[in-house]
Amino acid sequence: VTVVESGGGLVQAGGSLRLSCTASGLTFDDVAMGWFRQAPGKEREGVSCTTRRSGITYYGNSVKGRFTVSRDNTNNTLFLQMNSLKPEDTAIYYCAVGSDCPPSWWVPSLQNFNFNYWGQGTQVTVSS
Repeated sequence: VTVVESGGGLVQAGGSLRLSCTASGLTFDDVAMGWFRQAPGKEREGVSCTTRRSGITYYGNSVKGRFTVSRDNTNNTLFLQMNSLKPEDTAIYYCAVGSDCPPSWWVPSLQNFNFNYWGQGTQVTVSS
């Protein structure tokens, strides 16, 4: 299984970015997909988790209403549309593959348990 993120970059506060995550070596419909982020000196934070099959997405509190996940099953790609970006959104953003989205999907100490495959990350920097 290979997971590759792209689309990061530098944007001004209030702007938008769209990240992409392409996963290969798996059946896209049969896995849950998560977005996470880690800022320097902070724990990795859960951004979103999209369930297998039904594609329901759960969002972390800090991004609700600003970030939206969509999925292209044909191309095994997950997108994270980020709007109204804030300087505190600056982080490395990671995509991960798991079996589903349990209630604990966002818990930092359980992320590696819930999600088996991780990408290398893409840097997002929001300037004030």
